[in-house]
Amino acid sequence: MRGMLTLSDCTVTVHDHDEALAFYRDALGFAVTQDVSYEGMRWVSLTPPGRPGPRLVLERAASTPDASPADREALADLLAKGLLSRLIFTCDDVDALFDRLVAAGAEITSEPADQDYGVRDFGVRDPSGNQLRFNQPVAAAAAPVG
Repeated sequence: MRGMLTLSDCTVTVHDHDEALAFYRDALGFAVTQDVSYEGMRWVSLTPPGRPGPRLVLERAASTPDASPADREALADLLAKGLLSRLIFTCDDVDALFDRLVAAGAEITSEPADQDYGVRDFGVRDPSGNQLRFNQPVAAAAAPVG
C-alpha cells in the first residue's frame, strides 16, 4: 500500500445540534472548527481539546442526502435506542472527567472502574443517546522483587 492513511473525520448522528454542542463543546471541551448550514442541512465539526483531529462531525440523520424517508425514520429509531454510534476516548484523568460530566448533568451508564484489560473507564450517553466510553491506562503493577 502506498502512502499514509489518517482518519480525518468521524460522523456522529445527533437529533439536535445545540444539545450536542452543549455536551461536546461545553462539557467535554471540544473546539468547534466549522458550523455549516447548507440547503437546510447543518453539520458541526469539532476537535478534541488540544488536538488537531480527528474531527467529530455532528449531523442529523435527516442530513443524509440519499436516504429515503423510511431510511431516515429507521436511523432516528436506532439513534433513540442508543444503537447508532459508539465512541471510545482515552484521557489522562478518568475520575476528574467523570466528576466534570456528572456536574454537567451527563447521563452516566457506568461509573469509573478498573478493568481486567488494563484501563480504568466509565460510560455515558450523549444527549442523542450515542454511547461513549472514556478510559485511562492503568499503571502496571510493580513486579515483585527477588
